[in-house]
Amino acid sequence: MTFISEELNRVVAVLVDRAGRVEEVMVGDSDRVYLPDIGRERAGASRFRGIRLIRTNLTTTAKNRQVELTRDDLTDLSRLKLDLVMTIAVGAAGYPGSVAWASLVPENPANDLWQISVAANPSEVNFHFTHFIGELESEFQRKTSRAMTTGGQPAMLVYVATPAGRSEEIELAEMHELCRTAGVSIVDTVVQNRADTHPKYAIGKGKLEELTLRALQLDAELIIFAQDLSPNQLRGITEMTEIKVLDRTQLILDIFAQRATSSDGKVQVELAQLKYSLPRLHSKSTGMSRLTGGIGGRGPGETKLEINRRRARDRIRMLEGQIETLGKQRGLRRERRQQNRLPVVGIVGYTNAGKSTLLNTLTHSEVLSEDKLFATLQPTSRRLRFPDDREIIFTDTVGFIHDLPPDLVAAFKATLEELDEADILLHVVDMADEDLEAKMRAVNRILSEIGLGDKEQLLVFNKMDLLDDEDEAELMARSYAATPICATQRQSTRALVEVLEARLFRQARAQQASEPTHI
Repeated sequence: MTFISEELNRVVAVLVDRAGRVEEVMVGDSDRVYLPDIGRERAGASRFRGIRLIRTNLTTTAKNRQVELTRDDLTDLSRLKLDLVMTIAVGAAGYPGSVAWASLVPENPANDLWQISVAANPSEVNFHFTHFIGELESEFQRKTSRAMTTGGQPAMLVYVATPAGRSEEIELAEMHELCRTAGVSIVDTVVQNRADTHPKYAIGKGKLEELTLRALQLDAELIIFAQDLSPNQLRGITEMTEIKVLDRTQLILDIFAQRATSSDGKVQVELAQLKYSLPRLHSKSTGMSRLTGGIGGRGPGETKLEINRRRARDRIRMLEGQIETLGKQRGLRRERRQQNRLPVVGIVGYTNAGKSTLLNTLTHSEVLSEDKLFATLQPTSRRLRFPDDREIIFTDTVGFIHDLPPDLVAAFKATLEELDEADILLHVVDMADEDLEAKMRAVNRILSEIGLGDKEQLLVFNKMDLLDDEDEAELMARSYAATPICATQRQSTRALVEVLEARLFRQARAQQASEPTHI
């Protein structure tokens, strides 16, 4: 290899499998070589690719100078999951000179990504490769098995902290809850402080390369970004890594897809997913670092992309028609309820504030209530009967969240029209949450977006039992003009029911008084 490289004045490289067979031979230019597409899947159940890259190096000309691995060498090692990368210096008259090689390393206290070794010439590289790679894969397996302790699909969580963003602690806590709800186990969290997100990679390119290798060390199957990624960012990241990438909106949409049980909810979730995915559809190249692309990679791929986009647009139009039909059906049901003139209370609030638990306690119902985000997707109505034969209808709705994806708000707007008929909105707040004011603003912002910002509200502070001092809870609620309760304790809701009864039937009397009397 070194003689040929010296004669051609070009880099020569080979890809060798574990049986020692040369699978590919490549000739590059004077300082680099372009690798062929070797596929994106790992070889069978093996963690690595089962291939090592050996290449020559023409840049080391000074006598006795040790050859060094280039950034491209290390990038190929990590992205392609190669067994090993080795570079051999081309010495005088084409004789081989010094050698450097690198392999990936499992999780370690120093957070090293790879191990680099050197030798004066190839004859001094005397380790048994088959034994070496077997031990390395076994060590990777042991380390990742110990890391997987909570179950669920293992994932890396990435957060880009910017001056304009929310508190890092609050944002990450919410993302961890979203991941737990989605059935994802976060094995590591990476935070990068930046003035603004990178326009192509969200985080820095070098950080993304480190992240990809870290995911390999921990056997993570997902990389989840706490921010929403633009189509350009998603494309840039997926071109840099083989690992599946999700952003915050995609994670929320996935949770909704898991939890949607009614045909109405499923249609709305699918519509939101398609609208979000359509601008992000692109002909993803199978090429990676230094892989061929561009010329020869066009044509039929773009045609297929356009077919996918057209199918997505057709499906969106069909789903929008279904939602319009379902909206009309809900309208008829609302008209029938209005004929009975029963007061309606819409329960709204941030996700996991305790809305469904409160509905169950007030009406002796058994609506699904979990300590997870978005436990309720489809609005649920139940009746509360008073001793004097008066009744109230409570309607539980999907929980809101900070920066709820616009496509999701639009898709669920028809469902949330149920709230338009409410006489009053019960705004449930987790009073033990340190970020309660921001979450209250988020709920009110979404209510304004769907045209319900002027609807009368009754503020309810839930989970007062989580505060150490009951008097403190009372004082805190009073400062916000809220009614403190513990949704799991029926006795604590009596004051709330009394306030509701007074307000609702006061409204009913006022409405009756305003109606003309016919003789």
